[in-house]
Amino acid sequence: MATLSFSPLKPNTLFSSFLFPSKNLSSRPIIYTLPHRNTPPLTFSAAKRPPAASATNSSSSVTVETVSPENDANSTVFVIRARNRTGLLQVITRVFNILGLSVEKATVDFEEDYFVMTFFVTDSRGNKIDDQKSLESINKALIDAIDGDDDAALSVAPPDRGVVVRKPRLDFGERKGQAERMLGLMDVFLKNDPISLQKDILHHVEYTVARSRFSFDDFEAYQALAHSVRDRLIERWHDTLIHFKKEDPKRVYFLSLEFLMGRSLSNIVINLGIRDQFADALSQLGFDFEVLAEQEGDACLGNGGLARLSACQMDSLATLDYPAVGYGLRYQYGLFRQVIVDGFQHEQPDYWLNFGNPWEIERVHITYPVKFYGTVTDEFLNGEKCKVWVPGEMVEAVAYDNPIPGYGTRNTINLRLWAAKPSDQHDMESFNTGDYVDAVVNRQRAESISSILYPDDRSYQVALQLNDTHPSLAIAEVMRVLLDEEHLSWHRAWDIICKIFSFTTHTVSPEGLEKIPVDLLGNLLPRHLQIIYDINFNFVEELKKMIGLDYDRLTRMSIVEEGAVKNIRMANLSVICSHTVNGVSRLHSELLRTKLFKDFYDLWPHKFQYKTNGVTQRRWIVVSNPSLCALISKWLGTEAWIRDIDLLIGLRDYATNAELHQEWKMVKKVNKIRLAEYIEAMSGLKVSLDAMFDVQTKRIHEYKRQLLNILGIIHRYDCIKNMDKNDRKKVVPRVCIIGGKAAPGYEIAKKIIKLCHVVAERINNDNDIGDLLKLVFIPDYNVSVAEMVIPGADLSQHLSTAGHEASGTGSMKFLMNGCLLLATADGSTIEMVEEIGQDNMFLFGAKAHEVVALRKKGPTLKVPLQFSRVVRMIRDGHFGFEDYFKSLCDKIEGTSDYFLLGADFMSYLEAQAAADKAFVDEERWTKMSILSAAGSGRFSSDRTIQEYAENTWDIQPCRCPF
Repeated sequence: MATLSFSPLKPNTLFSSFLFPSKNLSSRPIIYTLPHRNTPPLTFSAAKRPPAASATNSSSSVTVETVSPENDANSTVFVIRARNRTGLLQVITRVFNILGLSVEKATVDFEEDYFVMTFFVTDSRGNKIDDQKSLESINKALIDAIDGDDDAALSVAPPDRGVVVRKPRLDFGERKGQAERMLGLMDVFLKNDPISLQKDILHHVEYTVARSRFSFDDFEAYQALAHSVRDRLIERWHDTLIHFKKEDPKRVYFLSLEFLMGRSLSNIVINLGIRDQFADALSQLGFDFEVLAEQEGDACLGNGGLARLSACQMDSLATLDYPAVGYGLRYQYGLFRQVIVDGFQHEQPDYWLNFGNPWEIERVHITYPVKFYGTVTDEFLNGEKCKVWVPGEMVEAVAYDNPIPGYGTRNTINLRLWAAKPSDQHDMESFNTGDYVDAVVNRQRAESISSILYPDDRSYQVALQLNDTHPSLAIAEVMRVLLDEEHLSWHRAWDIICKIFSFTTHTVSPEGLEKIPVDLLGNLLPRHLQIIYDINFNFVEELKKMIGLDYDRLTRMSIVEEGAVKNIRMANLSVICSHTVNGVSRLHSELLRTKLFKDFYDLWPHKFQYKTNGVTQRRWIVVSNPSLCALISKWLGTEAWIRDIDLLIGLRDYATNAELHQEWKMVKKVNKIRLAEYIEAMSGLKVSLDAMFDVQTKRIHEYKRQLLNILGIIHRYDCIKNMDKNDRKKVVPRVCIIGGKAAPGYEIAKKIIKLCHVVAERINNDNDIGDLLKLVFIPDYNVSVAEMVIPGADLSQHLSTAGHEASGTGSMKFLMNGCLLLATADGSTIEMVEEIGQDNMFLFGAKAHEVVALRKKGPTLKVPLQFSRVVRMIRDGHFGFEDYFKSLCDKIEGTSDYFLLGADFMSYLEAQAAADKAFVDEERWTKMSILSAAGSGRFSSDRTIQEYAENTWDIQPCRCPF
C-alpha cells in the first residue's frame, strides 16, 4: 500500500499512465482542433493580452475578462487566464456549448505556467452579447467550471474516442430557464418509504434488468435491488464530489494493487442507513433481503490481509469524512477459485464479472495512454536538452468508478479502478493490411495487463504485479511527468516528490522485499529506469558526504543491487523518496528500525513511524454478525459505537452480568448453527454444536504454520485413539476448521492442503473418535465465507513464527466477534495483550528475539517426542501418500525446521490444553469472550486512518452537509 498526498499542485496536473495523464507542451505554434461541432481551430500564438477589467476567483489563479475588440463588432471577447492543465480547453468550450454560445475564433498565449486564452463568442443567433447580467453569469460559470471541475479536466479522451452530446442551441435567457427547470426537478432526493422503494425496484426489474415485473427470479430481483440502492448511493456521491470541489481541501490518493471488497450490497445499505427500509419493501413484494444479498458474487480483487486492509481503510476514509480517492486495477479475473479434487488444490478462473457489476460506473471518456517499451532520445527545448520517450507500445487505461459510502455521514468517496484496453492508434492500419489476427492478438496482450490478479509467481513476465510495493513505480512516473512533460528542473521535481509520497510496508524480512530485474525494467519502461538511476546517483553522492566511503553501507542502501542479476530495490526507492515510512504494528516497526531498514533509520530516524493496522467494525460486526451488533447496541444503550468503536469498552462493565452471558451465548449458538449448516451443505459432514469451533483461516504459507495446527490435530487424534472409554469422556470435543488458498506455484503449501484432507478423511471416518474430533477444510475461502466463519468461531489460531507477521488483521476480526485467540507473540498480538490482558488469550511459542538463537542451535535443538511421533506417522504413511509427503516431513525435521515447528510444539500443546480447560468453564469462557470484544476498539481501521491523517498525510475531514 502506498499513499500520495499533496496540496500545492492540482491533482490533475500529476496523474499519468494508469494513475497520471500525459500532457505535452511545446513552445512552437501548433493547430489543435477542438472536439466540438462547429468550433473553429484554436491558434496558439504569441499575441499580448489586451488590458481590461476582470472577474477573478480569489481562491484560485483563474481570471476571466470581457473586452470589446476594435476590429470585431459582432462578437464578445472573453480573455481567460488560468494555470495550464490537461483538458482545460475542453472544459472552457464545454461551458460555452452548454450555454448555447458559439466560439467564432480563439487564440492562446503562454505566460510561464499560465495559458491566456482569448475567445471570440456570439450568442445562438450570431449576435454580440452585451447584456451586463448575462456577461456576469457567463463569467461566473467559466470560473466555477475551470476552478472547480477537476473531474471534467481529468475526463478528456482523444477526440475520436469521446462521446459528443449535442445540446439544443438556446440563447442565454432560454438556457437559464431550462437550468432552473432541471434544478427544480432534481431538487428532491429519492424517497425511502416502502412504496417508493418498491416502485424503484420494479422499475429496474422492467427497464434495467429487462424482465417482466410479474415474473422475475431471485437473481433478477437482486440486480433490480442493487440498482435501486446504487441510485441513492450516487446521489450522495455527487453531493460529496461537489462539496470537495467547492471546499478544495488537501486530498489523499490511496494507491494499492489490491482491494478485496467482497460483497457490497449489505455494507452499502447499512452505511446509507436504509437496510431496514429495503428489507420491509422487499418483504411486501415476497422477497427476503438476506436471500437476495446471497446472490451477489465476491469481488475478489486481492489475495488476503493486505487487500482486505485496503478495503477497510476505504470504508474508514469515507466514514471519517476525509477527502480521499482510492486507485487500483480492475482485474477481469479475481483471485483464482480454489477447487479441491481428491484433496488436491486446483485453480480455476474466477469469472467475477460474468454477471456484471452493478456497483461500478464505466467512464469510457476517461482514458489515458499507457506507454511501454521503446527508446529514449535527446531533444532540445528552449535551448535545453531534454529526454523524450518514444514508446514501442501503448495501451489505454479506462476508468471504472466505485462509490464507497461512509457510515453516519453523507460522504461517499471514490475508488477508481483502471482496466487495460488496447489502443486504437494502429488498428486501422492493421485492418487495412489484412493483418486481422495480429490486431486481435495485440488486443489480447493489452487487456492481459489487468486480466489476472494472481498469476503463478514463478513468471517474470508479471513480476511487476506480484508485490504489495508495486505502487512505488508511481514515484518514477510522477518524476517523469514533472521532468519530461511539465519541464520542471530536477531540483524542483525532486522537492515535490519528497513532499507528496508516504510509504507503508508490510514486509518483515529482507527476502520479502520486492526487486525488479534491470533487464526487465529497462525493456518495459526504459525512461523510468533512467530516472531511477538518476535518483540513485544523486542519493549515493549525497550519502557519501554524510557517511563517507563506507562501501558496505553504500552498497546496502543503494537502489541498484549489483550481482549476477542486476536488480532495482523497490523498497529502497520508496524509503528514499517518501517523507514518511510506516510500519503496521509496534513489533513490525521495531523490526524495520533495527533490521530491515536499519541503515536508513540511522540516517533518517524522523521518517519512521508506525500505525497498527485495523479492520472496520461496519463489515466485521454490523454486516457479518447482526445478532451481536444488536446485542452490543442494547447493552451499551446506543448505536454510536458503530462509528466510535472506543465505546465498546463499556461492555467491560457487564462482563460478569448473568443476563448478558445468557444472551451472548445464544448469539454465539445461532452463529454456530449457521456455520454448521454451511459445513454440512459443503462437505456432508455433520458437526456437534457442543464442540469448540476451532478455526484457522488465512493464506496457506509455511510461516503461518497451518502445518503446526495439523500436527497438533494428529497428536490429539493419536491421544484419543489410545485412551480408554472413561478418559474419552473427559475430552473437550473439537471441530477444527482450516481454510485458505495456496499460491499456484507454492508446492509445499499445496502439500499442506493435501495433508489436511487425508488427515480429515481418517479422523472423520473413525468410529472410535465420533464427535470428539472433526477436521474440516473450507474450500475457496473468501470475504463472504469469512463473514459466516468468523462469527461462528469459538477459538481462532494465529500461529506465525514470531517476527514473521507484520500485523495480522485476521485476528482483529475474530477478536471483535468475541472469539478467543490462541497465538504467538507476533505482529499486533502483543498490542492485543495490552488491551484485553494475557489472561484472556492463549499465548505460546518463542518470542521474536528468541527465534534467531533457536535457529542457530540447528541440529543440537531438541524437539519433544510428541513432535517426532506425529511426523513419523506422516512419514510412515499412516495417512497414505507416503512418498508425496516425504519432502514435507524433510522441511520440518532437523536443521531444515526454519519456522521452528518442533521448538514451539510443546508450548503449543500446553496452550491448547489451557483452551480446553477454559472452554468447559462456561462462565469463564463467556467472560473472556465479552472482554475480547470490549478490548477490540483499538484495532479498528478508523483509528488507523485517523493516525495517518494526523501524523502522515496532514489532511482534515471535509464533511458533506446533509
